Amino acid sequence: MAHTASLPGALPGGLLVLPSVYRPQYDTHLLADALAREELGPGRTVLEIGTGTGALALQAARRGAAVTAVDVSWPAVLTARANALVRRLPLSVLHGDFETRTAHRRYDLVLTNPPYVPAPAPTAPVRGARRAWDAGRDGRLLIDRIRARAPYLLRPDGSLLMVHSAMCDPATTLDRLTAAGLSAEITARATVPWGPVLRSRRAWLRRQGLAAEAEDSEELVVVRARL
Repeated sequence: MAHTASLPGALPGGLLVLPSVYRPQYDTHLLADALAREELGPGRTVLEIGTGTGALALQAARRGAAVTAVDVSWPAVLTARANALVRRLPLSVLHGDFETRTAHRRYDLVLTNPPYVPAPAPTAPVRGARRAWDAGRDGRLLIDRIRARAPYLLRPDGSLLMVHSAMCDPATTLDRLTAAGLSAEITARATVPWGPVLRSRRAWLRRQGLAAEAEDSEELVVVRARL
């Protein structure tokens, strides 16, 4: 059964956030709650794809797991490294595309809050703050890449935790993970108000059939898949 989150989160406070780096928001807290329910500790390996400030990676590292975090944004990489250094937590933060940086490696847990906001541009931006949220016309550019790679990133009995908007069709995410040989379910949901990005795209979202006329909130879901 899916949890309806109160969004307390177990995230570290006082995080450094460099310009253009995604600040922890509702989706981060929802994923933090899901992460808190996972079995972690010494001997467990964790990968975070798109670490941003490193908040979730640090949550896992604080519990004793060996954590690798990766991000395509240099400001995000520097931010996560600085936040780990201040807290004296071991965290390996890599710059680059997650597929390249994780080749031939497997993990007990992969977690990700990928870009998932539908955008008029068909391709992902290559620079700037929008890299943290714009994900093509259906919002699935990164979701589908991660979903396709998940069976090769997970150890036997390993798990994937991914948060994204209901605009991106969670049923498709579940179906494609299942087709790839994983058992998948939605384990948490939360309804949150639209932020400035979605509000600025209201007319376009309506034309795409992604939002109703008076809609001003979205449902977030956490998908958990197990190999």
